[in-house]
This record gives sequence, structure tokens and C-alpha cells, in this order.
Amino acid sequence: MHCELSVKVVPGASQEGVAGWLGNALKVKVSALPEKGKANAAVCALLAARLGLPKGSVEVLRGHGSPRKQLRIEGLDERELQARLALKFD
Repeated sequence: MHCELSVKVVPGASQEGVAGWLGNALKVKVSALPEKGKANAAVCALLAARLGLPKGSVEVLRGHGSPRKQLRIEGLDERELQARLALKFD
């Protein structure tokens, strides 16, 4: 079971975290810079931790070199993802 999530990444942020919704994408701030996949890895690790999933459960499907990304989240269906996001980020 898996689902997808659209995110807008802000790399090089002074504080890491989820800043809420920006349209249909979740805005995620990470301190890692966008070089050699560091920001992508940081986003995946941050969201996995916040969603209570193992570190490898979140991966970038599309947008590796762009601030707008589509993530694959393994272990949750769409309904469970929305429930966890509502509890943690609204």
C-alpha cells in the first residue's frame, strides 16, 4: 500500500519543519542545500519521521531538481495519509 504527496520544498532554511499547505502542496522547509540530493534526502527523512514511518518509506518520484516534488509514501493509503496530515500539520 502506498500513496503520493505533492510538496513544495524550501531548501537552506534556518529552521526545519512543515509550514502548512501551499495550494495543493505541503510546504516543507529543510536546512540542507539543494546539491547532490541532500535537500531531497532531508525532505524524505523529515516527512517519514513526522508521519511515524520508517526512514526509507518516503521517496521522491518526480521533481528531483525542482522545488515542487511528488513523493511516494509507502505504508499509508490516501485516507490514512490525509488523517495523519490533518492531525500533525493543520
